[in-house]
Amino acid sequence: MTASPPPAAAGLRGSGEGTSGGGLVRRLSLLDSISLVGGTIVGTGVLLKAAVMTQQLGSPWAVLAAWLAAGVLTLFGALAYAELGAMMPEAGGEYVFLRAAYGDAVAFLYGWVRFTAGSGSLAALGVSFATFLSPLVSLGGAWVRVAGTVWGVPVHWSFGAPQAVAIVPILTLAVINCAGVRAGGRVQVALATIKVLAVIGIVAGALAAARGGSWAHFAHPAPGGAVSVSAFGAALVGAVWAYSGWSYLPMAAGEIRNPGRNVPRALIGGTFIVIVLYLAIDAAYFYALPAATVASANSTLHPGAPAVAALAVGSFLASDTTKLAALVFIIATLGTMNGGLLSNSRVLFAMSRTRQFFPVFGRVTRRSHVPGWAIAAFAAWASVLATSGTYDQLSDLAVFAFMIFFALTVTAVFRLRATQPDRPRPYRVTGYPVVPAIYVVATVWMIGNAVTTAPAQAIAALGFLVVGIPVYAWFRARRSRDVAAAPADPAPAAPTLR
Repeated sequence: MTASPPPAAAGLRGSGEGTSGGGLVRRLSLLDSISLVGGTIVGTGVLLKAAVMTQQLGSPWAVLAAWLAAGVLTLFGALAYAELGAMMPEAGGEYVFLRAAYGDAVAFLYGWVRFTAGSGSLAALGVSFATFLSPLVSLGGAWVRVAGTVWGVPVHWSFGAPQAVAIVPILTLAVINCAGVRAGGRVQVALATIKVLAVIGIVAGALAAARGGSWAHFAHPAPGGAVSVSAFGAALVGAVWAYSGWSYLPMAAGEIRNPGRNVPRALIGGTFIVIVLYLAIDAAYFYALPAATVASANSTLHPGAPAVAALAVGSFLASDTTKLAALVFIIATLGTMNGGLLSNSRVLFAMSRTRQFFPVFGRVTRRSHVPGWAIAAFAAWASVLATSGTYDQLSDLAVFAFMIFFALTVTAVFRLRATQPDRPRPYRVTGYPVVPAIYVVATVWMIGNAVTTAPAQAIAALGFLVVGIPVYAWFRARRSRDVAAAPADPAPAAPTLR
């Protein structure tokens, strides 16, 4: 991989339509940016998560309420990120915001968790790719299966052809993204368009032609579920995961044209569109299928069952045409994976450029101007995680890790308003300070609830965070040694008297 070395400067700032971040180029348009938001959000979550949410809550109305609450909360977070992204349009997103607000240590821990635990989101998408592929190609069962408890926490693990297949799209998209950000952007626009049309098609088909479809399904909850504060919080975490791609756009802000305008427009507009689509498709699920059927769809409890979206499509299409639906679901998965890989790799790039990670990850390829080594690292670690758990386990691990820093990043709006009041802000949060405050309080509550409802994933995410502390200390000491060993600048020569 031919690459240009990172510059000595620690800053990442760029402007205009040219280069940004010491080699990155602003080539993503407003359409590319909206596609990155919508195309990354709309993916496996809305095609799968309704099952586990129905298991938790039982009531279709409660499930829809969880989707709406998560959507409003996501929009509040997007408003805060829009201010920060327009103010600091640099590669790295949350890493840049946290470093400006709280310093190197907090920023490093975010980047570390985003890489180590956050790669679980990409791994979960790989697992869902295998799930959607199974109606088209028989993958067989698990080769190895382990079930037991660790410190009293139930643990389930299996490995087989589905896990092996999950790695293929991760590595393939890594190769595409190494070809250049414009190539990744074009792929994202195409995949996002197909995904939005597919969601609209499922909604229209289910509402117009579902066999046995009825609004009466909303009056009959699934057995086993119960509406409670704790269950609603657990379901909310699942919905937040399905919306989670909204935060990816600022990570690629160093490659977006006119970021002061386009970052807020893409974040807010893209998120609003997704909220409408999610409410529509989940209502279509419950119209087409009884709640008990939704609850029995693919999940950790029913790993061999079809996805809830596939069941909904099967309610109005012949069985042979559901294979076409499976292909559309695969495309939806690839779109989310592509956006996540494009964005997350920029975090490692930003960490390296500020001397908080290995220098190789701060290099950009000479021909395509992308952080090729950072892309490869994310793809490699996500491939390892893809073999380690189910979709729900991996996604819960990722979203728990994300929520900790979502809340902290939104608090950066308050801190930077106080510490840097004169810094130009092309966009200011609508509803400040109430909107960001509601987001922070609600997210902190979800984090606390997740510790009790999904303890294994919470412990794993916190474990990655704790391990990051000595790793940060090592990189800090390494940077101090490098600075001490660097030759001092020569003193200017004294003027010659004549």
